[in-house]
Amino acid sequence: MPAKDKLTTRDETPSFGEALAEVEAILARLEKDEIDVDELSGEVKRAVVLVDLCREKLQRTELEVQEFTARLREDRPAPAEGPAG
Repeated sequence: MPAKDKLTTRDETPSFGEALAEVEAILARLEKDEIDVDELSGEVKRAVVLVDLCREKLQRTELEVQEFTARLREDRPAPAEGPAG
């Protein structure tokens, strides 16, 4: 499926990059007044859905990274308790 078709297919969940690109395209069309008033509500609604999707993906990724780093800290040997002497 060509990239453009993939971005406009609304039945599948887009990747973060695809969602972000679609939001940017919608914003660019809004700024250039290229969206007809009859399409405006649908396009804004789509942008909100995509932004929410991006936020969810970012939050999920942040939690995963926190879990990974916590696991790394647990696996690290404890530091020595000062100089022996």
